[in-house]
Amino acid sequence: MVKGRTATALTGVVLIGAAGCSGGGSGGGGGDTGGKDGKAAPPVITPANGTKDVAPDQPVTVKAGKGKLTEVTVADAKGNKAAGALAPDRSSWKSAWGLRPGTTYTVTAKGEGGTGTSTFTTLTPRAKLESGMSPLEGEKVGVGMPVQLILSRPVATKEARAAVERALEVRMSTPVPGAWSWVSDKEVDFRPQQYWPAGQKVQVVAHLAGLKVGDGVYGMKDRTLNFTVGPQHITKIDAKKHVAKVTDGGRTVRTMNVSLGKPGDDSYSGVMIAQEKAADIVMDSATTGDPGAYRIPTKWNVRMTYSGTFVHAAPWSTGAQGNANVSHGCVNASPADAKWFFNFTNRGDIIEVTGTTRKLRFGNGPTPWAKSWDAWLKDGALGTPVTGAPLK
Repeated sequence: MVKGRTATALTGVVLIGAAGCSGGGSGGGGGDTGGKDGKAAPPVITPANGTKDVAPDQPVTVKAGKGKLTEVTVADAKGNKAAGALAPDRSSWKSAWGLRPGTTYTVTAKGEGGTGTSTFTTLTPRAKLESGMSPLEGEKVGVGMPVQLILSRPVATKEARAAVERALEVRMSTPVPGAWSWVSDKEVDFRPQQYWPAGQKVQVVAHLAGLKVGDGVYGMKDRTLNFTVGPQHITKIDAKKHVAKVTDGGRTVRTMNVSLGKPGDDSYSGVMIAQEKAADIVMDSATTGDPGAYRIPTKWNVRMTYSGTFVHAAPWSTGAQGNANVSHGCVNASPADAKWFFNFTNRGDIIEVTGTTRKLRFGNGPTPWAKSWDAWLKDGALGTPVTGAPLK
């Protein structure tokens, strides 16, 4: 997602290819007999034709046998093409990213000396790295939403984590600084330095195919994610005043009386995001390690933490809302306010709570704003901010 190598576009030249090669020597193959003096000198391709068990994280290279290259393609049997770039003098070509493991590829390279081809097969890994991403494809999210890349296997070493980060590109309609940071050995998240600009369009490209992250462990496929950022919704909840102030683009659109956690069941203070929404939930104390204390159906639930903090309707506490904190840790609101807030809120909207004695713990859900920017950078393998590439 963030900064990555990009294919260089040259007029009249197709720059499509792939990464992934073994040390199986070089080869060129049949095709045109070109060359200005009539002698064939086709491009030389590595891996050589017929090579098996090619390491998918090693580059495919093409060298002009004579003169300049004019076109290079690398494609699998389904016609899926991989990316690469010609050298400025067009004398060589090199793939940009990895190839899918266990896949047969054909390279076709054209140049002034003729045409060369090579068909080879990448190895089948001993262990597969699969992935998932959030937000959802096409989702409209709030200005605080991070990008989450969830991996099926641990990435333990700093070198492997750095390789993952280099394989991730973030493209933005309005480029802003951001960075990747590791939440665990199976999750790396991206957040901008400040909240996303409202209206931002974001595309994340994870070049994970062929990426080696451990002994015999390779990524199986690339992923692309597109989402948009909605209006700047920021809700500030003051536990001491028992009031929630909701703003849209800096303008207050609703003030709600609320009740937070009573002493001993204090709510979390900190900058959270709306993590998910559910119109109906049964709040069960057994999920917090205290079975039997309560089991209550609730409506218009907006989750703030993995551990079970929600903004939700609480008709039983309307007398305390605006006056006292009586909940088990959630933010209680009237049914009318809770329904309005549920409909108003996008996943990723900012919810900031102040005035309690309990501090939000990083990792209690997507909590990118629980860390300072410096701390966020420190937990990234590369440790440096990057500005997203323009979204074309």
